[in-house]
Amino acid sequence: MPNAVQYEPPQYWIAYDENAVRESLVNAKASIKALKMMPLQRRWATELQGIQLKLEISGTSQIEGAEFLGNELETALTAETHEELVTRSQKQALSALKAYEWVAQVPEDRPISPKLIKTIHRLVVTGCDDDHCEPGALRRDGQNVTFGSPRHRGVPGGRPCAGALERLAKEVGTTFRGHDPLIQAIATHYHFAAMHPFLDGNGRTARALEALMLRRAGLKDVLFVPMSNFYHEAKETYLSKLAETRNRNHDLTPFLIFALNGVEAEVSRLTERLRHEVSKELFRNFVNELVVRLASTRKRVIIKRQLALLGHLLDKDQEMDFLTLATELRDHFSSRKRPLEALARDIVRLEALGAVRIAPATNGAKRRFMVSVNLDWPSSMTETDFFRQVSELPKSKKYSLLTN
Repeated sequence: MPNAVQYEPPQYWIAYDENAVRESLVNAKASIKALKMMPLQRRWATELQGIQLKLEISGTSQIEGAEFLGNELETALTAETHEELVTRSQKQALSALKAYEWVAQVPEDRPISPKLIKTIHRLVVTGCDDDHCEPGALRRDGQNVTFGSPRHRGVPGGRPCAGALERLAKEVGTTFRGHDPLIQAIATHYHFAAMHPFLDGNGRTARALEALMLRRAGLKDVLFVPMSNFYHEAKETYLSKLAETRNRNHDLTPFLIFALNGVEAEVSRLTERLRHEVSKELFRNFVNELVVRLASTRKRVIIKRQLALLGHLLDKDQEMDFLTLATELRDHFSSRKRPLEALARDIVRLEALGAVRIAPATNGAKRRFMVSVNLDWPSSMTETDFFRQVSELPKSKKYSLLTN
């Protein structure tokens, strides 16, 4: 393709405008520091790690055109072998999973080498794209590729291809070390993607390689940060910033700013998820402490079925329709003469105390409203305020929280 821009190894592999990049770098590093300060329980880590990894695999696959319908992605991520899967997209997802699992185990002191990069590529394409791309094999003489928009041509196959990858690995181990680790990871991502040393799987390999280097950039001891999710959500900008950087003779400034903003966005999103989990735990502890303190005084202000209601809302972690709640909590209210009225009464009483929020359902149907936990309750309620509010509730048997 005569109009394609040919990749040429640059004289300066990590050139950028430090002043232009500074703000994005500072913000990204600050977000990582805030994430590290968040309390982290093992249960949360296990659950969130699975969510984060799923976002990464979904993102890196979909950038390359993969499509997942229904539960196809979940099926792919729980499969033992590629033979169990039907679509190429599913097989690509399983291969990506294997690559990221391997990346997570790479020792921190292992250098970024052509051998390491070839291993990532082998894992990325084996079982899904090995019918047209030899896993871990660089392009040979005459095997040239074009990609992107506007069109770019990767480094020529054969010796130039092998030489460019060797040079990149050398630069990562030498000149790159004079720059912030975040910048090192993003710069490596760009140069690898721009040279496109393999017949296929280059983008997926570039993002997995970046993930490995980001772990060494202050994210090793925290949850996985799915940059591919950010790149997929901003796919057009992602591809245009890669192209802009290439057109500027490898001036990394535009891609660095874009990717560093992505680090900040994804890390901040994860921090908010952790804050949410902390709020849920504080809510549980606050309610449990109230129950314990009141047990000896026989003041059963929050009774068993109301505890079940609050616990169910916390577990579901979303706004719930009243009738759905009634169905799912059937066993806890079955002893009541009028279960629906009992549930409604409990919700209204808990709402009066500030423990839950009530909002009309969108369809406006009778007895249809949405219920959610007020996670701000523990921070806004003292024990004194709690008993004052209880004393101000209606005294009739119909509305009393003391109703059994």
